[in-house]
Amino acid sequence: MSVGVKRSVIVAMTGLLWLSGCETTSLKAPDLFGSKTDAPADTTGSLGGPHDLGPLHDVGDKGPPVEALPPAMPSTPNDDLSLGRMNFRQGNYGLAEHYFRKAVEAGPRDADAWLGLAAAYDRLKRFDLADRAYKQLYAMMGRTPELLNNQGYSFMLRGDFAHARATLLEARAKDPRNPYIANNLALLAESIRTHRAVR
Repeated sequence: MSVGVKRSVIVAMTGLLWLSGCETTSLKAPDLFGSKTDAPADTTGSLGGPHDLGPLHDVGDKGPPVEALPPAMPSTPNDDLSLGRMNFRQGNYGLAEHYFRKAVEAGPRDADAWLGLAAAYDRLKRFDLADRAYKQLYAMMGRTPELLNNQGYSFMLRGDFAHARATLLEARAKDPRNPYIANNLALLAESIRTHRAVR
């Protein structure tokens, strides 16, 4: 394997970690980038380091108030990927899409940028474009559990429970102990029971 390909794989795997916890959600707080989960405390979806998006807000429980996060600032102000993450985190999905798309155009093999773009398209309900981004990611990375989990969540957002179930079960078969996949399967069961897509 060449150095460039190895570097791309390392960057892509870092990106999958970034979104694996981010597209995963709990029954109480469906939120792509950083929801509270019912997973063990050491798997909250907040990864630390440069990709840490942390929780955006805590919805649904009546526990103690959640401290507001300070505004996210990109590490490099002109870095489109950082600006995409910052805007996604703040709920500015249109701007996030803009910056993630610019990052993809600048680095077509940047899996982090493609993952962010897919997530932004999901939030904008542009599922046709999200599917194209997922297709590109599968071509780059293969059918990894993290990527399958993210697309399973995408299917839940659109109310396509049959595809969500098949995709999440494939993810669980590849990584049976992954708490994010387990949480999404629980969320899917609740969505099917109530006949409501996640929001």
